[in-house]
Amino acid sequence: MTSAISAVVQEYERWSNRMTASCPMTIQGLQVAPYRGQLWQARPMSTPEEHAPDVVSSDAPQGAAPTAQLDKRKSIILGLIGLAVIVLIFWKVIPQVTGSNYQQAFANLESMTPMALVIIGVTVIAYLLVYGFPFMAATPGLRYWPSQQVNQAAFAISNGVPAGGAFGLAVQYAMLATYKISGSTATAAITAVGLWSIFVSLGLPILGVAALSVEGGNSSYNWVAPLGLGILVVIIVGFVLIMRSEKLAAGVGRLGNRMINPLRSRFAKLKDLDLVAPICKFRADMYDVLRRRWLLLTAAQVAVIMTQFLIMYASLRGVEGWDTDGTSPLAAFGAFATSQIMLMVPITPGGLGTTDALMIALLQSMGVSGSVAQAADVVWRMASYLPQVIIGVIALVLWFRKANRAFAGAPKTGE
Repeated sequence: MTSAISAVVQEYERWSNRMTASCPMTIQGLQVAPYRGQLWQARPMSTPEEHAPDVVSSDAPQGAAPTAQLDKRKSIILGLIGLAVIVLIFWKVIPQVTGSNYQQAFANLESMTPMALVIIGVTVIAYLLVYGFPFMAATPGLRYWPSQQVNQAAFAISNGVPAGGAFGLAVQYAMLATYKISGSTATAAITAVGLWSIFVSLGLPILGVAALSVEGGNSSYNWVAPLGLGILVVIIVGFVLIMRSEKLAAGVGRLGNRMINPLRSRFAKLKDLDLVAPICKFRADMYDVLRRRWLLLTAAQVAVIMTQFLIMYASLRGVEGWDTDGTSPLAAFGAFATSQIMLMVPITPGGLGTTDALMIALLQSMGVSGSVAQAADVVWRMASYLPQVIIGVIALVLWFRKANRAFAGAPKTGE
């Protein structure tokens, strides 16, 4: 166990060096010199054969260069703030939005039939199965079960530990290393999965507002569509320019430098930051992965979010009763998809609480009673979160056993 934990820390430090070496910046009072090795040089796009992913053997020696460090105090404070926001939303905000209390919500749960529970169980199984696809789609050579382990373990850490996102990232990187994925390929895969998740999170609210409009829902939430569309367009335009050519990527970096120039005197970490090199490096790393795998990655991310919706809809109809007319799939999708905009509010892990409050309000605007919407949300969260956290913990335990063997027999750095 100790060697596996040490491996996580070492892999995170190695990843930190990769991400900071391409540009000089001040970190904890130390000046980090730009790395001059071939790995971090901006280079023209190579052919697929030349740029084919390799397996990890040994990365470039890291030397004594200082690495970016997590601010533990800030992480704890942010974690406590996020926890306080979650408690406040579920304790005060949601009951006020619904006009009911949790006793009424749990009373609705008692009326659920065994068949309703079976349907929810089937949707949960489907969701858990497809959750293993994104990393498999983004990482050449990675099989299904390792991909499932990486994603589930990261979910358990990111959503089960306050401010656990950074540690979850380190675990992903370390896990991919034990599966013989090179550092550059792992970085590209982690970035691609995260980026596509953002694309889906911003694109869904646009479809959600359209669905609500068709169903005649409350128009007061129509602001979500232009907001999501605006952010999505900016990100996609910038992304396309970066991937189009190295010259355009460098131009985006120079534009970014001009945009942060007014802030350099106020923030020490921005003083010597040059965005050109890391953006060109980002393009070089991502080009081959996205050129070959963007369609698979898109399909995987859409499958994940749609099975998540199926859990929510099965929960809602289970509370309402399948023998009643209930809420239409389009109306439920509109509420679910529109609420995904709250994932962009980085206060709570996975939009816990913020997404729930907006989704419940939207369901009420479509005619669902407050207690039913509240009960459905509770079932949805329990069905989608608890099994995944449990599986994530199991995946971590199994990986720790593998990592102990892998890293215990590996030569130490510098030997």
